[in-house]
Amino acid sequence: MADLSALLESSRALTANLSRRDLPSVNLSLDQIEAQSRRLVSRQPGTSADNDRANYILAQAHVDAPGLANSIAHLNTSTTFSPLQPLHDTDVTGYLRHAHEQNLISTIEESRRETQEEFYRVLEERSRRDWEARKKRVFEELGGRLGGDGKANGDFRKSTRTATSLLQSTSAPLSSNLQMQSKMLAYDHAVTELNKAKLRGTSYPILHTLLKISQDVSTDVSGQTSQLPQIFHTLTKITAEPPSLPPLEHAGAHILNAPVFERKYARVYLGDPESRDAVTLRKQIAKGAKEALEEQYWDVIERTIQARPTDARLGGDPSVANRVRAFLLLRYYRGGEWEDRIELVGSQPLWAKLFYLVRTGHVEEALEEAESQMRALEHREPSFVTYFKTWVESPDGRLPKAHRDHLQSIYNTHMLNSATADPFKLALFRLMGKLDPSRRSIPLVTATAEDWLWFQLAMVDEEESGGLRALAEVLMSYGERHFEGPPNQRREGMWANVLLMCGQFERAVAALDEHHETKVEAMHLGIALAYHGLLRIPSRSEASDYDILWLSPAGPPALNLASMVHRYVRPFTKHDAQHALQYVACICLSADQPDGIGKEQVEYAWSEVRKIIVLAEGAGWDELVGGLRPDGTRFSGAIEQVSSLLLLKDSEDYNEKIVRAAAGMCERERRTLEAIKLYNISGAYQTVVACLAQALGDCVSQPDGGGEEGQKDESTAREIYYHYSRLNRAAGRERDAVSMLLRIREAMAAKAAGRFEAALEAIEATELVPFDSDTARLNRRAAEFESTYHDSVKRNLPTYLPLTMEILAELHRKIKNSAMVDASKKMALDSLRIKSRSLVMFAGMLRFRMLPEVYSYLSRLDVEIAL
Repeated sequence: MADLSALLESSRALTANLSRRDLPSVNLSLDQIEAQSRRLVSRQPGTSADNDRANYILAQAHVDAPGLANSIAHLNTSTTFSPLQPLHDTDVTGYLRHAHEQNLISTIEESRRETQEEFYRVLEERSRRDWEARKKRVFEELGGRLGGDGKANGDFRKSTRTATSLLQSTSAPLSSNLQMQSKMLAYDHAVTELNKAKLRGTSYPILHTLLKISQDVSTDVSGQTSQLPQIFHTLTKITAEPPSLPPLEHAGAHILNAPVFERKYARVYLGDPESRDAVTLRKQIAKGAKEALEEQYWDVIERTIQARPTDARLGGDPSVANRVRAFLLLRYYRGGEWEDRIELVGSQPLWAKLFYLVRTGHVEEALEEAESQMRALEHREPSFVTYFKTWVESPDGRLPKAHRDHLQSIYNTHMLNSATADPFKLALFRLMGKLDPSRRSIPLVTATAEDWLWFQLAMVDEEESGGLRALAEVLMSYGERHFEGPPNQRREGMWANVLLMCGQFERAVAALDEHHETKVEAMHLGIALAYHGLLRIPSRSEASDYDILWLSPAGPPALNLASMVHRYVRPFTKHDAQHALQYVACICLSADQPDGIGKEQVEYAWSEVRKIIVLAEGAGWDELVGGLRPDGTRFSGAIEQVSSLLLLKDSEDYNEKIVRAAAGMCERERRTLEAIKLYNISGAYQTVVACLAQALGDCVSQPDGGGEEGQKDESTAREIYYHYSRLNRAAGRERDAVSMLLRIREAMAAKAAGRFEAALEAIEATELVPFDSDTARLNRRAAEFESTYHDSVKRNLPTYLPLTMEILAELHRKIKNSAMVDASKKMALDSLRIKSRSLVMFAGMLRFRMLPEVYSYLSRLDVEIAL
């Protein structure tokens, strides 16, 4: 008990400092405190008044609050999912109907929930992709500025005169940059030659040119041959582009007989995908892709035989069939025996031999081989040679339905589930009859990705099973990783080639553009596709500045080629504008796109040309935009020479759309000299002199006369002024202002050189300052000042009035200290006093207000002259 008493005293001591003597202490237990609290609450007024007031307000809005409260109070949630009408135990139909309705409601709710989750997932994924794209572009912008404006980079670009810079990370090795630059220089040649051919009105084998370049410059990190040349090789087969134009001896026959490559497939490719022409184009794409794979595999056979000529036992027979036999010997003959499941017909693997002849595109040789071995083949498979001949000679590779049904029967009976059937025989039957297209792999036959792709393309049937578009969906479902492999073992360009083979040209370019090391090939592949008319361009409203590939669930994909060109040329535009111009001209290849997209592309190209003019610098600027020779004649620049590629109608259209617009941009960028030259080239002579007056006015008002830039402006202004005066161009206040400001510049230069008499003569020639003692005349000149002179002259009044007074003061000092005769000295000093006094009076009469310091300075010098 003592312990409890001590604990009580301790607890009271803890709160002793909180007690107040003027308040009584409360010693109640918890139960007593609760009872007192309940008693106090019961004494408070109830909430009925508030409820009445709320019910009154709600009743005015026709809301029956008491009725709703009563309904809620009597709501029984236990019957929420029960049928509205009670079901008896024997009512099976009603029970099933109720269960069916509940299942529908549950399914709808589950679908709604899944749709909502999918929406938020897609939204989050899209936001993440957009953020990554924006971040990447910001880094590219920073990288381009950091790496593009350096003196070393600039000197390198100027010395090589090449568009040889990509947006490189700061951690990239120099050797990699140089390798990329040399690659860009090589590809630049193809674009330049393409534009030259277009200017001549002739076609150009752009794909074969790019193929040759890619073979020279493209290698993997491991040193193996890259897949990039195969991309251009595939496209040469798809477009049927010849390697070179045939020589035409007669000049007049050139236009009639020359093949037309430019936009050859645009009408069909951009038109209705269900039309007959579109189906024919898809067949051509599949056929061309298959031929490319066939030529690629024949090259593999040749290299395999050359690597092991002894084991191949080729002998003296160079025929295609003998080379295939030698390849089969190297591939499938081990230890004196052929590989399992390879069936020997007439003591040779005839099924494999026939297949590889077909696989390498030698179908005629395959037919000859089958006919030469007809007895043995007919013994194994009756009617095979007949069906095979019909299939080879068929223009579309389709057998009659009766033949296909017979092949299907043989296939189902003897081959489909047989563990010992020759896989090459199986492949031949499936190819001839287009059998079992859902089974996409055959052992030994589809051993590599290229073999698998060839087999899928050979099985494509536009009349059934969705054709090439269905194959494209299957291939895209596999994805890039399936074909190119992991990052450390990536087959560079393989995925883009796969997309090309199934007609997904826009996706192929975007796939190359995703990787830094293949951006150059992506750019030129896009130009080549646009040249042949196999590229869709999105409208400006649909295009994104971050993602070059535009995907729509309602239509085919489209590629923002203009944005690609802008990103590609941006790093080297400043120092190599002419090469950038060649790429910008390629934007107009898509000018024939419908729905106003073509017009948007042309306008975008014009905008890019104007940006090139503004950003370009160096000695080549005049070569880019043109100019005037010393004799006044005009010479055209690189832009005007390619104006037909930019779809500019004539010189006036060129001046309006390009030159004058670019001049306005230069003027806003404070590049006055370039703006003046551009206005002069475009024939806007009045604007030229207005810009000259503005520029000279700015130079005169600066303490150092504008420095080196001011001297350049003065030199240009003097040259143009004398030229305009001789031809009587742009006469008026602006030209007079240019003359006056040039005189003021002369006076400033003469004063700085100590030639004060010449400086005063230059000021007097402007007639800006009246040196007349007649007060009425001074007053009249002061009143006419505001309306007579140009703004560039008026705002420089605080500059040339003190300048004139300083010249007078220096002359006064010089004459006063000279050894002249007193009479002549007095006459000269009096003349200077009259001039200084007239200047001060004129300054005081002007409505144009100057700072008080200027008036004070003029008065002080006037006093010095008067002494």
